[in-house]
Amino acid sequence: MAADALSIIPGAVLRNLSDKLYEKRKNAALEIEGIVKQLATAGEHEKISAVISLLTNDFTYSPQANHRKGGLIGLAAVTVGLTSEAAQHLEQIVPPVLSSFLDQDSRVRYYACEALYNIAKVVRGDFIIYFNKIFDSLCKLSADSDANVQSAAHLLDRLVKDIVTESDQFSIEEFIPLLRERMNVLNPYVRQFLVGWITVLDSVPDIDMLGFLPDFLDGLFNMLSDSSHEIRQQADAALSEFLQEIKNSPNVDYGRMAEILVRRAGSTDEFTRLTSITWINEFVKLGGEQLVPYYADILGAILPCISDEEEKIRVVARETNEELRGIKADPTEGFDIGAILSIAKRELNSEHEATRIEALHWFSTLLVRYRVEFLAYLNDIFNPLLNALSDPSDAVVLLVLEVHARIAEEPHHFHHLVSYLIRTFHNNHVLLEKRGALIVRRLCVLLGAEKVYREFSAILESEIDLDFASVMVQALNLILLTSTELGELRSLLKRSLVDSCGKDLFQSLYASWRHSPMATISLCLLAQAYSHASCVIQSLGEEDINVKFLVQLDKLIRLLETPVFAYLRLQVLSQYLPSEMPSHSV
Repeated sequence: MAADALSIIPGAVLRNLSDKLYEKRKNAALEIEGIVKQLATAGEHEKISAVISLLTNDFTYSPQANHRKGGLIGLAAVTVGLTSEAAQHLEQIVPPVLSSFLDQDSRVRYYACEALYNIAKVVRGDFIIYFNKIFDSLCKLSADSDANVQSAAHLLDRLVKDIVTESDQFSIEEFIPLLRERMNVLNPYVRQFLVGWITVLDSVPDIDMLGFLPDFLDGLFNMLSDSSHEIRQQADAALSEFLQEIKNSPNVDYGRMAEILVRRAGSTDEFTRLTSITWINEFVKLGGEQLVPYYADILGAILPCISDEEEKIRVVARETNEELRGIKADPTEGFDIGAILSIAKRELNSEHEATRIEALHWFSTLLVRYRVEFLAYLNDIFNPLLNALSDPSDAVVLLVLEVHARIAEEPHHFHHLVSYLIRTFHNNHVLLEKRGALIVRRLCVLLGAEKVYREFSAILESEIDLDFASVMVQALNLILLTSTELGELRSLLKRSLVDSCGKDLFQSLYASWRHSPMATISLCLLAQAYSHASCVIQSLGEEDINVKFLVQLDKLIRLLETPVFAYLRLQVLSQYLPSEMPSHSV
């Protein structure tokens, strides 16, 4: 076969084809083009195959660089000479050209680009069968160390894109795995190359790139944090276009993409976080039932972003959070309440107050909408909710109390809550001093002051640590006497001598108020049980009068001067005023 080729192509032409001068190689290629054209006209395809084999084996695979260059320009010349009949010889022509893309000599790689460019111009869509291999080569050449090779590769790339967009033989299904494999490459040239292809293919009406978006979405998001502004801009433009297509498409695989977006929402790169949370926002609005199984993951991405340093991210995250909370999903349709509660529980430990607050709003929302299902998970979340009562933020504590108040509609949960508070105050006197009044007052508003005070008293009655019991009762007594929220409770106690309900309440509180003499005296005075108050005072011996006693006595004296005991002062005054006042003439 080689002998046939040697008899077809003059020796001088073959010598010029391997000459170091480009002009000689070019002229030799033109002569080969003419010879092949004549052979094609005569139908001598076996001889054409022999010529191709000669050019491949003796030139493109030669150890001499000039031979390899000549072989490449020769193969392109053969293709041009064949014109419309070139397709039947592509199996011989294309592989050696593709092999030359890996040549150590940059000039050979350059001529390989030029050769494939000329071949592609002739055969157009017929070379699509080699697309994956050509794409792989172009991907590598886009990052070539030689600028001239890069430039030649870009020209070839543009031509290949034109051919692909006009071809009906291109297989997107075969291309996507190739694209997916390369999406996490860090080289900036490769990234530009890949984004360029994604953008071009997405512009072709007959190619459904949106349907395959989950396969390369993560790679695009990865490019948003590239050090190159141009790459970030190109990736952002591609993502913006896809998001617009999603808004206009009735069939979108939200689930797979939601998983990607959730991961990217936790990126250390601010722009990536903003883009991903913006996508999540749109998904929540558009996805509907498709997103039900992913609600917990989405919430897990949103809650931390509510406290993001970047205001734009915070705004979008808050809006998304409200949208998500506004959707009323059915647990029977895959809405995993346990998973949502797990996320909310996790975010109770967030260092950011805003995130902890929103986590508590989720507890409240789920408790109101799905009480039965919520309470089924109570063993997992009750203690973390109790621990949240020690949160440094008053706003958080107030919300925690609201959640507890809803849970405490069941008596045993209510008892558990008050018992926990007493234990917590026992272990943390500073918390009792700084936050005790806030907690007790809010509980009284949420659950009813009488109910709360009766429960506190019932538990404290049997408290073993008498010193703590005294401190706790004194705190409760001070709240009782000074808080506006407990006005009705004070009124009921004032009527204790004439109202059976008031008497019962007085006796209920008295059982534990006895731990503190001053609290007992205050309670008796409030209930107008003056005789008993006198008995208590008279029962106090000298051993009861210590520094703590005197401090409490001072507080009681000052309380007696407040509006709460105005009626007592009036009663005392009436005892000392004569029934008739003497008249004096002027």
